[in-house]
Amino acid sequence: MLITRLTTYLVAPRWCFLRIDTDEGITGWGEPIVEGRAHTVATAVDELADYLVGQDPLRIEEHWQVMTKGTFYRGGPVLSSAVAGVDQALWDIAGKALGVPVYQLLGGHVRDRMRVYGWIGGDRPAEVADAALNMKAQGFTAIKMNGGGELRRIDTAGAAESIAARVAAVRAACGPEFDVAIDFHGRMTVAMARRVLPLLEPSLPFFVEEPLVPEMSEHIGSIVSSTSIPIATGERLFSRWDFKRVLDKGIAIAQPDLSHAGGISEVRRIASMAEAYDVSLAPHCPLGPIALAASLQVDFASPNALIQEQSLGIHYNEGSDLLDYLVDKSVFGFADGYVRRPTGPGLGIEVDAAAVERAAEVGHRWRTPTFRRDDGSLAEW
Repeated sequence: MLITRLTTYLVAPRWCFLRIDTDEGITGWGEPIVEGRAHTVATAVDELADYLVGQDPLRIEEHWQVMTKGTFYRGGPVLSSAVAGVDQALWDIAGKALGVPVYQLLGGHVRDRMRVYGWIGGDRPAEVADAALNMKAQGFTAIKMNGGGELRRIDTAGAAESIAARVAAVRAACGPEFDVAIDFHGRMTVAMARRVLPLLEPSLPFFVEEPLVPEMSEHIGSIVSSTSIPIATGERLFSRWDFKRVLDKGIAIAQPDLSHAGGISEVRRIASMAEAYDVSLAPHCPLGPIALAASLQVDFASPNALIQEQSLGIHYNEGSDLLDYLVDKSVFGFADGYVRRPTGPGLGIEVDAAAVERAAEVGHRWRTPTFRRDDGSLAEW
């Protein structure tokens, strides 16, 4: 079996899909994307095609090594995301060729169902409480919410208390058996994190995600030691070498993204590294159905997998949503806060190729929003 073609599709709301065809008619799908840089990643995939066309798709590890280490300049989100999508598609082909789910090729499943969480929006306490109750009514047992909008480097007492009030409102509305995670998108400085996190402790958050930007990873240990709240990070770390800098700092949860961190091959290795540090795995995935399917394959094979992010109804999904590009939408049927183990071959999903092609005719040019502080300076989005 040989690879004959790689085709990328830019589809709404902000995704990039990849199809890899073979001379035996087996097709694999991947999701290579950097949000806001979809065209750039698609070009990187096209450059990788010069090497991949004509190769045996089942030599996954060989191809991963060549794609990541076969050139003088290495790493970075664009290349690692292009490699991630290719890697997902190659595992999809391998599973389909052998008639088994990818997790079977990773050693078999270690659980029968995987816990998932949903996102909520809203800026005021009453809004987030109502949104969380709505998710609870849908059967979810955990949600994630933004900690707040743009922040000054050291913001006011009022700003800190507002963040705490929103989280407290969700906790009061949903009760102690419901988990509330808080994402800060790296919007806090070290000083601001030390101010805010103690105020959140009475609400017992499930975890606080990315309190600092990845450039400040060397300081994550001081944040961990300043709070009882479990700290999660990793959506903007792209390899096991990036994670090596944070795993020994006391983080509780590693969050590699299957569409950014080298795909199934690399995230499986990151999961194993994390296990050695007593760190749980919770793959980052506010993306499309292929990325989620790839994430779940790793989850079901990883003993330290904790919970899985998914994007159904997330505020980014304008125009299309998670299930719109699937033939069988029931594969992501969430019940009681869990998704059942997929049993189909490869990634366990059937992509609606015709729907993808129609959407790609329109495409998208989604760009990351720009946040500014009240003085006009650039703030972290």
